Amino acid sequence: MIKSFEPGLISVIMPCFNAEPYLREAVDSVLNQTYPSVELTVVDDGSTDGSVDILQRLATQYSPRLNLLHQDRLGPYPARNLGLQHAQGEFVAFLDADDWWSLDCLEKLRSALVNSNAVLAYCGWQNVGAVDRSNDPYVPPDYEKGDKAEQFLRAAAPWPIHAVLTRREAITALRGFDTRWPTCMDYDLWLRIAVANHIVLVPEVMAFYRHKVSGQITSKQWVQAENSWQVKQKFVHNYPELVAHLGSGKLRQLIDGGFLKRGYQAYWRRDLVTSRHVFRKVLRHGGWKLPDLKYLLPALLPERAYVKLVQTLSGR
Repeated sequence: MIKSFEPGLISVIMPCFNAEPYLREAVDSVLNQTYPSVELTVVDDGSTDGSVDILQRLATQYSPRLNLLHQDRLGPYPARNLGLQHAQGEFVAFLDADDWWSLDCLEKLRSALVNSNAVLAYCGWQNVGAVDRSNDPYVPPDYEKGDKAEQFLRAAAPWPIHAVLTRREAITALRGFDTRWPTCMDYDLWLRIAVANHIVLVPEVMAFYRHKVSGQITSKQWVQAENSWQVKQKFVHNYPELVAHLGSGKLRQLIDGGFLKRGYQAYWRRDLVTSRHVFRKVLRHGGWKLPDLKYLLPALLPERAYVKLVQTLSGR
């Protein structure tokens, strides 16, 4: 990765795959920021729609501030790591090609970060078009006012990836995103950066996350739940000095108990594919109590039998 950087410059990294309907809005929201010193690197991940044509036109319009790179269907996190290799800025932010920022987002995040001598600044966000969660604006807590290790281990993720500005040296020191995880790579990175360093909240909603209804029936949320659980285990193993004050009982509650809680949340919203996977894993690895068994033991059934049993018992 590049060792030198341009002071004051913010490098924005945007993975893109088939984002034609939203791409121009996302790019415009980056390169029309009120903060004047911003560069954008877009990494196209083998798009098959009109995204590349749009990007080529935008690269001409915004030259030389927009840099276009290509990779072949490797996924968004390898794309972000590739973008990091080309980032010239002192600061780094990430925005997906279907999301957007308010036009003063980067200015306010950088000001808070610099004025507080923090490593990372974060802000509030709003889901747009979600059907399985709230679309209300949300401002996260000020994590510096509590036990950061406990709060970050309690969460599945503290913020979406585009609600953050961080110093590039903090990311490069950790060699970017750990792409061994299928999901939760941003949560893994924020754990490693934020718990050990000073961070600052900008209590405004400036990042907007677009939810698109895919029509999928089968849930894959269990992969994210399991990866989040594994990321927490890895963090505790690699950074024992940051969590020693919590004690083994508290850590088990936060990590294993949190994983079980994800299973119950899936169960009660009838995402039975996810609840079955989580409950089976919990049975093998612990973190349950005797009253939990009436929910956990049926998960040992084959998937169709489990779904049918739960639906029958619930009257559906």
